[in-house]
Amino acid sequence: MIPSEVELANRFKVSQGTVRKAIDELAAENLVMRKQGKGTFVATHHEARAHFRFLKLLPDEGVPHYPESKFIEVKRMRAPADVARLLDLKSGDAVIFIKRVQSFDSVPTIVEEMWLPGVTFKGLTAERLVEYKGPMYGLFESEFGTRMIRATEKIRAVCADAGAAALLHIAQGTPLLASERVSFTYGDKPVELRRGQYLTERHHYHNELN
Repeated sequence: MIPSEVELANRFKVSQGTVRKAIDELAAENLVMRKQGKGTFVATHHEARAHFRFLKLLPDEGVPHYPESKFIEVKRMRAPADVARLLDLKSGDAVIFIKRVQSFDSVPTIVEEMWLPGVTFKGLTAERLVEYKGPMYGLFESEFGTRMIRATEKIRAVCADAGAAALLHIAQGTPLLASERVSFTYGDKPVELRRGQYLTERHHYHNELN
């Protein structure tokens, strides 16, 4: 919990209105959460609403829920040039590579490949990912001290190649929605590159613009 508006106003020698405006801006950026009757708290990735902050794929029908994950590959490797550029690393620096399939109601829907800076996520293993039952960003926050603040994303339509088709149990050439997302932590430091392919037969990409 952060201090009260009165305490912060006194500490920084500004008006209470200025403090309230600053907290409003932090809340709008999902950095803090107001809890009625309790106070204002620093937001975490463990909260239910945080699960869908970056996952924009929602079901056409029913209540949004987090998918089940099956990890296909987790390994430490040298960063390819394009990955190094997007993560602000040197080509050949160590990265953690993760490949997984995510399913909704036992239907494979998402194929994801992720790259994480090896230094930041030293010690991350396939075993730890499998045994951790919460959202992946919650693990990154609690065990590696890395919190995702914002992300940039590119999306495009693609056709499923043989690899994606096999993992999603679909015909090769099936239309998919492909995304490339770079997530940043404090100081605008890139700490994750994520490339996903989404099957949208029962789901849609949902974003709110303001």
